[in-house]
Amino acid sequence: MRILIACEFSDTVSSAFRKKGHYVLSCDLLPSEGNGNHYQGDVFDIIDDGWDMMIAFPPCTYLCNGGQANITRRPHLKWEAGRDKGIEFFIKLVNADIDKIAIENPIGVMSTRYKKPDQIVRPFMFGHEYNKDICLWLKGLQKLEPTKHYPGPYKKLDFWSTKRNPGGRSLKSITFQGLADAMADQWG
Repeated sequence: MRILIACEFSDTVSSAFRKKGHYVLSCDLLPSEGNGNHYQGDVFDIIDDGWDMMIAFPPCTYLCNGGQANITRRPHLKWEAGRDKGIEFFIKLVNADIDKIAIENPIGVMSTRYKKPDQIVRPFMFGHEYNKDICLWLKGLQKLEPTKHYPGPYKKLDFWSTKRNPGGRSLKSITFQGLADAMADQWG
């Protein structure tokens, strides 16, 4: 299968599908932290290149509920304009001419501006010690089945943390490996 992984710099999901023998291209405005095929640029430059599947991780800054607090806390950052651009970007991904699409984002404005997610998964369903709502909007794909339940107690991710990975990027924007492997196993 030809798979586009949109808005991914970590190579986590891309490498999980690559291990299954698929042709995978990740795409992000940032350089990739992995060694696989990566297009650094606008996803809409390549979105019509004949993909069988796209998994997209659009930036959640303006779309998630946590970001909504910034509208009143930091009005100088023009959050409402950013939210409108984020919604437009998300909808353009949804409307891509690709048979199989999964779009990931936290709980936020897309539940009311587009539709409720088709599925909400949590890292502990895939072997991780964290509890975090991960929304999936699906087209042509089945819901993910949990693979390895972590028994708890669960940790919450500190979304305002300054913890960074070695590349300096926020840890909260990296897909959990167990979830990436489940996507590759069940959708690939």
